[in-house]
Amino acid sequence: MKIGVYNAVLHDRSLEEALTVVEALGLDGVELNTGGFLPPVHVPDLEQMLVDDASRDRLLGVFAAAGLEILGLNCNGNPLHPDPAIGTAHAADVERAVRLAHRLGQRRVVTMSGLPGAEPGATRPSWVVNAWNSAALDVLEFQWEVAEPFWRRIDALARDLDVTVALELHPQNLVFNPASFLELRERIGATNLGVELDASHLFWQQMDPVAVIEHLGSAVVHAAAKDVRVNEHAAINGVLDNSFVRLAPDEPRVNLGGDEWANRWPSPSAWDFVAVGRGHDVDYWARFLAALHRVDPGMIVNIEHEDTSLGPIEGLQEAAGVLLDAASRAGVR
Repeated sequence: MKIGVYNAVLHDRSLEEALTVVEALGLDGVELNTGGFLPPVHVPDLEQMLVDDASRDRLLGVFAAAGLEILGLNCNGNPLHPDPAIGTAHAADVERAVRLAHRLGQRRVVTMSGLPGAEPGATRPSWVVNAWNSAALDVLEFQWEVAEPFWRRIDALARDLDVTVALELHPQNLVFNPASFLELRERIGATNLGVELDASHLFWQQMDPVAVIEHLGSAVVHAAAKDVRVNEHAAINGVLDNSFVRLAPDEPRVNLGGDEWANRWPSPSAWDFVAVGRGHDVDYWARFLAALHRVDPGMIVNIEHEDTSLGPIEGLQEAAGVLLDAASRAGVR
């Protein structure tokens, strides 16, 4: 088993500086962001790498010099967004990431299934949270009809290039839990789609990541280590609380493509992303790693840091310490 870092948290520094941080943590490598919601900061000549061996080899050389590995590519976004400024761009990013993975000798591309609008002519995505009424099932059927041709094409490309696309089970996506992943796989007869098991989004949806791993088995092909703390306020507003606040254009905010932006988190919050170990103890993470190891002894698990109470380095240090301890207890590394 290999443990690394998803590099988005280190986009404020050069790739060489980011790798120095990861090496000091005693980890194995980095999952590289290659587009989607975030720009490919550490792969600025991505397009050139697709056709130029020297450009590709320079990137590989940077990792070799640091004694670290590329541990997958990441392209999280919404490739099914009805606004072409987002959907078309993110779809192209996914395809490009699969091609780049092949060029780099990588076998995993992490992304999201995406989410279409509710009906023809829609301009915004629409997530059906609870399809208790027939109209909601009509929306879902339309969305599957949008999703199928795109994912059938990406699955075929991945198969041709010996790459597996790992879908993060992320809310506000058509695929957000085991049932929806299995439905997509069955609908298109997928051979090269799997699951990126990000524990955090399962925690706040009240799923048990270990149970999910055991349920999906070999469909789990990649993993992310990110923790969640469910707060007392969940007893009042529940984990689907929508008390987010729009950030003004003059405030620091993250663009998600087109004219979509990340909002300010609810306060008080029902739940928060926290550093690994702050929501679930080291024994839980040992069971998590052991379950992944049973599926694939060579599983890659990358830390994703989104704990706003900790700086990037502090958060990575804390998460790495917990995971390495858990890996030792589980005997998987």
